Amino acid sequence: MESPLALDLVRVAEEAALASARWTGRGDKNSADGAATAAMRTHFDKVAMDGTVVIGEGEMDEAPMLFIGERIGSGKGPQMDIAVDPLEGTETVANGLNNAISVIAAAPKGSLLHAPDIYMHKLAVGPALAGKLSLEDPIEVTLAKASQILNRSLADITVSILDRERHQEMIAALRQSGVRIKLLSHGDVMGAIETCTDSGVDLYVGSGGAPEGVLAAAALSCLGGEIQGKLIPETTEDHIRCRSMGLQDPRQLLGMEDMVGGSGVLFTATGVTSGDFLPGVKFLPGGRAETHSVMMYSRTRTVRYIRSVHTLESLNSPLYAAVSF
Repeated sequence: MESPLALDLVRVAEEAALASARWTGRGDKNSADGAATAAMRTHFDKVAMDGTVVIGEGEMDEAPMLFIGERIGSGKGPQMDIAVDPLEGTETVANGLNNAISVIAAAPKGSLLHAPDIYMHKLAVGPALAGKLSLEDPIEVTLAKASQILNRSLADITVSILDRERHQEMIAALRQSGVRIKLLSHGDVMGAIETCTDSGVDLYVGSGGAPEGVLAAAALSCLGGEIQGKLIPETTEDHIRCRSMGLQDPRQLLGMEDMVGGSGVLFTATGVTSGDFLPGVKFLPGGRAETHSVMMYSRTRTVRYIRSVHTLESLNSPLYAAVSF
């Protein structure tokens, strides 16, 4: 899986990042998402695989999407499960903020969790805490266990969480415990990944999209971390959709094995706007652009960073000309 498929998927992520980066700071998240999705769909057709999208993006908010069940790739090559988020951080790009990325995860057919685009409770940790905590514990118990395992006081532990109204009760509990809190405006996948970097974040908690949960699981499986999840079906339709995708108990605790299997998962991402993990797209004079990507494989725990300089095919290309240069 590491080559040439991995490089092909990096190229797809690069094209999505290039297409969406032109919308940075322009206040139009749907156009940014649409540009990323169109570019990703177009360039997936060139990849030598028989892929099926098992985790797509967009059902929940009616955004442009690569839909669940969509067949992608040339149709020739390995059969693959694909999880995608063409633009993780649509509002981030629209508002000119940091940490937007284009993301793809791939694994042999039957490996990745099939789940609808609904919310999921999450607990993500880095290698030091992997396998030692439970999402089913109250947050106070989780923090006490983390403090003991890390041999650090609660005041020296940092927890990240999306800054959302639905999290106000949990945020209050975190503040009451005395931990440091990193409030995230956006970036569910990056929030989980940061537990495995030198960001200083120890735990990521709260609820976010199920697609982002699977993508985060793919990344953490390559970095030695862990994410646990529980879907949040809110309607009868949600329950029916979950069961139709093989989840007989839609509210079961989902671990790494449930989300990404054990056959080996490939994770690729390209920065759209700059962040601690990846620099963003930089447009250069002469119709060129610079991108920075990461390519990771869970079986070998290999992490490769790729800097690419692209010559954009045409200033009139529909993938790049939605906004004038």
